[in-house]
Amino acid sequence: MAEIKIAAKVRSEFGKGAARRARRDGLVPAVIYGHGEKPIHIALPAREVGIALKTSNVLLDIDLGSQVELTLPKSVVRDPLKGTLEHIDLILVRRGERVVVSVPVHTFGKYDQDGILEHVHNAIEVEVEATSIPSHLELDMEGLVAGDSLYASNVKLPEGVALISDPKMIVVHLSVRAAAEEVVAAPAAEGAAAAPAASGDAAGDAAAKS
Repeated sequence: MAEIKIAAKVRSEFGKGAARRARRDGLVPAVIYGHGEKPIHIALPAREVGIALKTSNVLLDIDLGSQVELTLPKSVVRDPLKGTLEHIDLILVRRGERVVVSVPVHTFGKYDQDGILEHVHNAIEVEVEATSIPSHLELDMEGLVAGDSLYASNVKLPEGVALISDPKMIVVHLSVRAAAEEVVAAPAAEGAAAAPAASGDAAGDAAAKS
């Protein structure tokens, strides 16, 4: 489980104008909340937090100067066009505490190549200790035949990880590939195409005799 320490600045200004100024300075507005504590409004270095967020369910040790808070990214807002970070919600977590998170599912194994593989869900929800969140979970597709599915209940869970998603939720489905239809020209159509030519020849013969 990745855990990264990032120094933050406590924000005293709020609103769209303050947020724009923070972004111009290379900072991302964020808020820390949870455990009944008063929300803490902060600004994080955009580059550092952007790199950290590339890791799924990364834990962030937010250094506030007087204290360090262990947090988990809950909501990340990005600019729909540029993809730049706009705002981050962080929830407080405690070591030993169990949390519910969405974890990516990686597939492996040979399956029927005559089918078309569909990844219906790329992640499942699980409950796990906050500092032991796996980076991903694995699903074995060995022997999967066209027309069959694998479910959340088929995902291999490490010790201490409990499934929260519906066990019957489809993760991958192997669709049956439709057979290619061959179009064969009908003999009648060929005969009809030849008829005009024959008529033309007959007309030519008649003209020659006249």
